[in-house]
Amino acid sequence: LRTWLLRQNTFIFGPRSITMKVLFITAFLPFLASSFTAPTAFTSRGNAVSNVFSERQNVLTAARASAIVRAMSEEPSAEGEKKKVIVLGGDGFCGWPTSLYLSDQGHDVVIVDNLSRRNIDNELGCNSLTPIATPEVRCEAWKEVSGKEIKFVNLDVAKEYDLLVQLIKEEKPDSIVHFAEQRAAPYSMKNSKTKRYTIDNNVSGANNLCCAVIDSDVDAHIVHLGTMGVYGYGTSGGEIPEGYIDVILPGGREANILHPAYPGSVYHATKCLDALLWQFYQKNDGLRITDLHQGIVWGTNTPQTIKDERLVNRFDYDGDYGTVLNRFLMQGAMGVPLTVYGTGGQTRAFIHITDTARCIEIAINNPPASGERVEIFNQIAETRRVRDVAALVAEQTGVDVNLLPNPRQEAAENELDVSNEKFCNLGLEPITLDTGLFDEVTEVVKKYKSRCDPQKILPASFWNKKRAEECASLSESKVEIKSD
Repeated sequence: LRTWLLRQNTFIFGPRSITMKVLFITAFLPFLASSFTAPTAFTSRGNAVSNVFSERQNVLTAARASAIVRAMSEEPSAEGEKKKVIVLGGDGFCGWPTSLYLSDQGHDVVIVDNLSRRNIDNELGCNSLTPIATPEVRCEAWKEVSGKEIKFVNLDVAKEYDLLVQLIKEEKPDSIVHFAEQRAAPYSMKNSKTKRYTIDNNVSGANNLCCAVIDSDVDAHIVHLGTMGVYGYGTSGGEIPEGYIDVILPGGREANILHPAYPGSVYHATKCLDALLWQFYQKNDGLRITDLHQGIVWGTNTPQTIKDERLVNRFDYDGDYGTVLNRFLMQGAMGVPLTVYGTGGQTRAFIHITDTARCIEIAINNPPASGERVEIFNQIAETRRVRDVAALVAEQTGVDVNLLPNPRQEAAENELDVSNEKFCNLGLEPITLDTGLFDEVTEVVKKYKSRCDPQKILPASFWNKKRAEECASLSESKVEIKSD
């Protein structure tokens, strides 16, 4: 019943009297509340913690009551109140389509970006496959096609602290979405310079954001885009819960704690450090924070970015920044054998770029109340094994699959079971991998095929010396694009 009601959006978007009465009764009558399914993060696991849920029933009941009171006292954002949102990193692969989506939904959006990702293009000698316009041209094009204005501010979150505080004071945002971090694991492992840059940029930026919200005296809700990689892969002994896990401490004491961190790169390590910063600033200063552990993003365009060619999203295909499925789709469209690392037995979580934007708005519309612990969502649609994803693309495009030496230090095979109950209960119907949806990416690749540099397709960053030695046989000259 609870799941059905939530899927109808009655809990989030509409003060429908009959439904609200049902939810009100459910929240305050324990014998009714016990029939509802508890969120995965609080559900007991195994015989050793089988009594966790029953002992926390009163806490959950109170939480439901609090949520219902908030829902009854606030106008639903989808129908009335719109929010002022600052999007840090709003020029990037996830930030740009999310900014357009939020603006399209009626929110007042300000993009902040120092264009570091574009500078890394120059550093690597590899541009986006799609020709992306400048932020100024992008924002002007969006105003032309939508009639809505997005403001762009060139600012370095990790270095220009005073300007960040001033901006927050001036704009007084309801929410701040934090994408402004170096996002590629391979790039973070490329050399000592990129490792140090990733730490300096990502961790300093997260800390600066928390300090700036405090110093500006603006009660802004921080929404951070994290990664599923903070959990590690296959180390939980079962389904990965949403942020917090039930444990038994020495002496038989039961607790619900932040899931242990198990990063697989410097990039993933920064996300783990971010998670600790969120926990500290929530506890110490009462900041309202939502951390989204996102899977691997695929797709390129969204309903907003296809409205004008000047709005097109970036498409990375290289070994450092190209996400695995997008790399496969690009390679298949160009007749290049798919580059599968190792056995392809790595199981990963996936999400479409359109769902990234939708999830951000859901998080914005459902902030934790003052004093509540950091809210954590697993932002994924499904999990798939890499070789199975490669097989889907190979079957559609007719190209071969090449198993290459793995440049990463990771398990050759792993299982991955992930809970995404929270977003689904809040109305998300995630897009799953479908060969029909691959066509959009394939068409983009074919249109801009001439912009591809085949020498950038193979991996160029290696986790350690041993991995680099194992990959030494790879030759860029062997990559040939199939002629039309």
